[in-house]
Amino acid sequence: MTSETSSSDSNMDDRPVDDVGLGRDDCPRCGGLGYVMPDVPMTDQRFGRAVTCGCRMKDVQTSKMDQLRQMSQLGPLQHCTFESFAPEGHGLAPDQQLNLKLAYDRALAYAEEPKGWLLFKGGYGCGKTHLAAAIANVRLAEGEAVLFVNTPDLLDYLRSTYAPSSAVSYDQRFEQVRNAPLLILDDLGSHSHTEWAQEKLYQIFNYRYNLQLPTIVTTNLDLESMEPRLRSRLADNRLVAMIGIKAPDFRQSIQQAQSNLSTLSLHRDKRFDTFHLRQQELPRSQQDNLKRALQLAQTFAQDMEGWLVLNSTGYGNGKTHLAAAIANHVENQGTAVLFVVVPDLLDHLRAAFNPNSGAHLDQRFSEVKKAPLLVLDDLGTESATAWAREKLYQLFNYRYSARLPTVITSSVPVDELDPRLASRMFDPSRCTFFVLEVPSYRGQRRRR
Repeated sequence: MTSETSSSDSNMDDRPVDDVGLGRDDCPRCGGLGYVMPDVPMTDQRFGRAVTCGCRMKDVQTSKMDQLRQMSQLGPLQHCTFESFAPEGHGLAPDQQLNLKLAYDRALAYAEEPKGWLLFKGGYGCGKTHLAAAIANVRLAEGEAVLFVNTPDLLDYLRSTYAPSSAVSYDQRFEQVRNAPLLILDDLGSHSHTEWAQEKLYQIFNYRYNLQLPTIVTTNLDLESMEPRLRSRLADNRLVAMIGIKAPDFRQSIQQAQSNLSTLSLHRDKRFDTFHLRQQELPRSQQDNLKRALQLAQTFAQDMEGWLVLNSTGYGNGKTHLAAAIANHVENQGTAVLFVVVPDLLDHLRAAFNPNSGAHLDQRFSEVKKAPLLVLDDLGTESATAWAREKLYQLFNYRYSARLPTVITSSVPVDELDPRLASRMFDPSRCTFFVLEVPSYRGQRRRR
């Protein structure tokens, strides 16, 4: 083994040797081994540690970029560029236009010179993920490595290394993540809040914070809602630039074109403040059950996280009122909502087969699947044809996998639900399933 003088250190990686190939046979420094022992004093931390020889640095960097690309989720976001972003928005108020343009300019400047951290904060569909992906696409075009990943998926990547069949060890993958030249964590806050998940995220944040490695985070949460250790890093304005985006959902204009599908306009009177808890009518246990349903609905309307299923064995006991109250609250906050009765939804999808239909089936179905908030009212009364069951499963599976906020009401007994749909609705990590145990409002007289 030969030694590399300190004057050549700039031509090689000063990290320990990895597994990527061998050096060139004619390399005068390593003689083809691919690594060298740097000629440094004993007090230097690199003393006695084999490091990558400069002759194979290109292969090493290429391998690392390939590994990051495999983990990254930029494939479906290749269209998210600065050119395809509309910095003036669509029908925005003047202050919202100015705010969005400032966010665009700040992202563009960061793409040209990534330094420090960026925190994009805003509601669903406001453009924060598009801007983060646009930055990533610029850096990739410059030949630089980027890891763009949804936060829950990142945690899944780390967990997967525990499997015996994993091709990489946990330590290897964790190093890839925390040392990524540019790390973009999309949708922070949508992950599971287990102690393990919180600890892993803190370790990544803390490592990159201490080394001031370029990092971008997108979230729809307020800082006050975050785990304290993460909040302490993101709140440091010496390193982190927080960019709040005020624009409502960009997809709202698409949603407005669905006015013949959404029936939320028929439920404008159904709000949280008009929901009757029936204190003078119901026994205490049923009052508590109804109050709990209201609390769950209000929490969901505030957080817009996961799924909420309101189930009962009867009709007229408040399920639709609570679902509509959520939808009205969310829409008033500037996020588009699709509220639809399930049998009507299936009728609309069937109608799309008609050549004279104004919307193709694929287009209509895509609009439903990707709605920022979807409220499916009265699941279970639809025609139980194979086609209907398959469409509902496709809809459920897409929104479950994409972690899109969804509210479902149903009067079907729990044990009679379609097993494929039930498997999604009964997942406690993503869905709250609540049974209303109160009788119908209809025909009931309040006791004086």
